[in-house]
Amino acid sequence: MPEYLHPGVYIEEVERGPRPVEGVPTSTAAILGETERGSITPRLVTSYKEYQRWFGRVFGADKYVPYATNGFFENGGKRAYICRIVGQAATTAEENFGDFNVRAAGPGEWGNRVTIKISDGSTKDSNNESIGFRLRVAYWDGSEPAPAIDPFDSEQLATTDRKITHIEDFDDLVTDETSPDFYGKRFPLIDDDISDKNQGPESSALAMLVRLSGVSAIARPENGVKNLTNGADDATPVANDDFKGLPAGERRIDQGLSALELDPYRDVALVYAPQVDPDTSKAIISHCEKMKFRFAVVDAPKGQNSASDLNPRNSVTDTTYAAFYYPWLVTSDPQTGVRKLTPPGGHVLGVYARSDTERGVFKAPANEIVRGALSVEFDINDELQDVLNPKGVNVIRSLPGRGIRVWGARTLSSNALWKYVSVRRLFIFLERSIYENTQWVVFEPNDQTLWSRVTDTIRLFLRTQWRLGALYGATEEEAFFITCDETTMSQDDILNGRLICEIGIAPVRPAEFVIFRIFQHTNESQQ
Repeated sequence: MPEYLHPGVYIEEVERGPRPVEGVPTSTAAILGETERGSITPRLVTSYKEYQRWFGRVFGADKYVPYATNGFFENGGKRAYICRIVGQAATTAEENFGDFNVRAAGPGEWGNRVTIKISDGSTKDSNNESIGFRLRVAYWDGSEPAPAIDPFDSEQLATTDRKITHIEDFDDLVTDETSPDFYGKRFPLIDDDISDKNQGPESSALAMLVRLSGVSAIARPENGVKNLTNGADDATPVANDDFKGLPAGERRIDQGLSALELDPYRDVALVYAPQVDPDTSKAIISHCEKMKFRFAVVDAPKGQNSASDLNPRNSVTDTTYAAFYYPWLVTSDPQTGVRKLTPPGGHVLGVYARSDTERGVFKAPANEIVRGALSVEFDINDELQDVLNPKGVNVIRSLPGRGIRVWGARTLSSNALWKYVSVRRLFIFLERSIYENTQWVVFEPNDQTLWSRVTDTIRLFLRTQWRLGALYGATEEEAFFITCDETTMSQDDILNGRLICEIGIAPVRPAEFVIFRIFQHTNESQQ
């Protein structure tokens, strides 16, 4: 309580009534898989061009993360965390520059195609001496290690047919830690005396400085031109444990699903990995069930021409937290323009994002055009979809005169209450929004005043959703109810610090089957 010691007027701000509830994002995706290069720490990208900067271009005939990312943004996606997956035996390329090493941004043989040039800075002081140093990074195309030349010397560059696909230039880096141009403020830096994690900015897609143990902060790396060496891929293909991502072998930090459990990635709402085996799909779904506020998209296998044999509830799992899509799509390669058969999941994620933005998460992400799809791997007719739809297989169809559309809206659940994607995702949205916006309640006095504030806070939020069309009912009472009083809490609950609020919600469901009953109209039939 405030103290009133001198005569006068006191102004006090008092907070009463309900608090606003802000809806959480529903379309931030996480895409897991192998990329050409880059860090294994999940990175947010907002365009395919940004993806190319951090993770490289299309590579390998069966590496589909670039295609999935391009399809996501092409169909309306805005935000995606790219989770690069490597095997536990993959090593990181590195090279010494005096008291420093320069290390590739992530594990893999791609690091052997990185050339580092360190020289004096361009800016001179009054004595015509450089005030700092310049660090340049070049990445070469192809699959062979970088050629033994200076890529920043035009005469030497003319001696090779190899091309440079990415260049980074950091000039006038200084050793004064108080300066904004201190190398640890402008370039990724690992100080071995502190930890094995980057303590600098994430400004380079290719490399980071490593200040060796015992080296003074005022030291600088030696000048020179060197190729990073000793980077290697794991000889065995990435597998389920790699997608789970716990540190193992040469991999010292979390990647994949393990990394996505960390706080910086709480806004992820959709999780997808293109062309993975059923065990990995199960791991992704288990992750979504564990995190509660995430939903998985699963692809059908490539070349599944016997569609009637598809039964994802048996081959994957029976769950409300995932949807299954078939068949694959024929798209245009974003690098070469040639036709390419790709999994549908990345494009479907974009359809989810577009539908959420244009209509709302309560609208089923179906009967929507799949942008970028030229055709489908297999054409599906009504009779075949009669077999697939009850199994939870969402079909992508080429409909005459209407284009290629997502023509299914079901989860993999056999529970009729949760069979629609929009219902599950609406509940995820409502539950997470309430969770994130009622943290203020914890440790408040547990009495009728608090119960009333909580009830009013949630009622205002649900009323808004009802008016937007997310809830079914002609009145608020039909659409939802909230109970937070002595009927939901016993004295034992109160003594043990529990506040229990019951919320009933009537979600809207999609009109999956539209039936028009038509008959001949005559005077006799009217009578």
